[in-house]
Amino acid sequence: MDKNQLGIKQMQEGNLEEAVKLFTEVIEEHPSDPVGYINFGNVLLSMDDFERAELFFKRALELDDTVPAAYYSLGNLFYELERYQEAADSFQNATKQGMENGDLFFMLGMSFVQMEELTLAMPYLLRSVELNPEDGEGLFQYGIVLARSGFYEDAINMLERVLLVKPEDPDALYNIGAAYLAWQGDIVLAKNYFERALATGVPHELAENALNAIQDLENEAE
Repeated sequence: MDKNQLGIKQMQEGNLEEAVKLFTEVIEEHPSDPVGYINFGNVLLSMDDFERAELFFKRALELDDTVPAAYYSLGNLFYELERYQEAADSFQNATKQGMENGDLFFMLGMSFVQMEELTLAMPYLLRSVELNPEDGEGLFQYGIVLARSGFYEDAINMLERVLLVKPEDPDALYNIGAAYLAWQGDIVLAKNYFERALATGVPHELAENALNAIQDLENEAE
């Protein structure tokens, strides 16, 4: 195991000082290799030292502007700082350099979601769930974008897939109910999902409000 691998292991185990020491040695021993700078930047990013992390990622790209990992890490930094257009640009550069994994496409899609560019977000979130079909968060976010875009049937199918990965997830249950209500106006079915969301025992204000609104409608109809 080389020093980069050892440093990554130390970082994953929370030994950040040891990781910094190892990546510093990597940079000193291989000053023209971008990998050490990327790894050092990732440690700084985990410590919320955004300013210095950005410098390290950009230094890596100065050394080699074809390294997708540098663009990916820079994208994560920009996303944390809510600089979503820059994040999207960085993630797209990572894809142009050949990186293809579910997390990358998820973050790219979410960058567009944050900018309210749902049409642009959709194909990236779709690719994310194709690559990570068991990722509950990816399935959920794609389902939400589908619902917000008016594709209610597809949204319900996607959110039902969330329940296969995370049974009785209250957010998925609530949003399935909301989708049925918007799509078919099916109050009975929607009410069932809202009640299931609350039955999980997890507080869910939206589901509670929806049920209260339905109860008010039922009372008025009597």
